[in-house]
Amino acid sequence: MLEPWRTGKVIKILDETAHTRRFWIQIPEVEVFDFKPGQFVTLDLPIHEKRNKRWRSYSIASPPNDTNIIELVIVLLEGGAGTTYLFNEISEGSELLLRGPQGVFVLPEHIDRDLFLICTGTGVAPFRSMVHHINRFNISHKNIYLVFGCRHVSDCLYGQELKGLEEDLQHYYYLPTFSREPEENSLVRRGYVHAIYEEIIKEHHPQAYFYLCGWKNMVDEAKERILANGYDKKDIHLELYG
Repeated sequence: MLEPWRTGKVIKILDETAHTRRFWIQIPEVEVFDFKPGQFVTLDLPIHEKRNKRWRSYSIASPPNDTNIIELVIVLLEGGAGTTYLFNEISEGSELLLRGPQGVFVLPEHIDRDLFLICTGTGVAPFRSMVHHINRFNISHKNIYLVFGCRHVSDCLYGQELKGLEEDLQHYYYLPTFSREPEENSLVRRGYVHAIYEEIIKEHHPQAYFYLCGWKNMVDEAKERILANGYDKKDIHLELYG
């Protein structure tokens, strides 16, 4: 059963990168906005006469925290009606119509295998929610590999935070890679996400669940490569952006 549409109030906005913003939204009519890490909300934006052309869905970037406040992280898409509205018309104090939580892109009930959380850009949002949730509740798990790809270090969302989590969360590895970072920056890994998870697969051959979130081209290629490495379709969970 779908959740009802509710009115949310934007209580804080922060520029995370040159083209990405974090939006904190409070839903006053509920005391606690209850959701599972990995789920999303749908916004109904006044950008079209037809309702289904006004809807834009975004993964919740914050973990469940026993409040009625959630965080979304949104990238400004060139020519995108939804993100243009959010960036140009929404400010602190604005109201947004939203529905959720929705979606089945969530953690397994028992994390009895390694987790590969593979993402690009704002696709990191559901994984940020997941790893903080695992850490907060000390949920039993195997190895967790958060493989995050973007173009430049300056595009890296939540980088210091997700790296710092390695100190608190055992068997968790934050593995960012940058496809267009200049070669003179020898402190970071350059390239695409595929080389990272394939290297781990070939060395350790783990039983694993693969969660893929980000641009369609990355997700499609990752799915093909994971299957080619001997894993089954049921081991792969997808969330597409764009």
